[in-house]
Amino acid sequence: MKKFKNLLFFAILVLSFSGVSAFPIFDIPPKIFDAMKVGNATELAKFFNSSVELVILDKDDVYSKQQAEQILKSFFEKNKTKSFTLLHQGGKEGAQYAIGNLETIAGKIYRVYFLVKEEGGKPLIHQMRIEEE
Repeated sequence: MKKFKNLLFFAILVLSFSGVSAFPIFDIPPKIFDAMKVGNATELAKFFNSSVELVILDKDDVYSKQQAEQILKSFFEKNKTKSFTLLHQGGKEGAQYAIGNLETIAGKIYRVYFLVKEEGGKPLIHQMRIEEE
């Protein structure tokens, strides 16, 4: 009977820790979405990783943080932002994603994707895509 109790205790202990992750789930900072709402590339770039996989219409490559900011700035100059609507976000263990719609003053709608990973305790954008809807 004592052996059974020890086995039961061990099983409960293991099960209670099975949901604990080495990489806690974090939220994507709202400032990222705020920067998208107003088309502010400089504010958005504060959340870029040192290199960013960036896909914006015909631009598709891995860029440095500074290059990615300039490309995004150019996009926002040509496509003045009217609004940004967050459609969905989720993720797991150290990585989060978000999908939203960016509407321009000219009436164009773009689908925006973010992949954010936590690095050094700070959530950083590792991938960003802006595609025509």
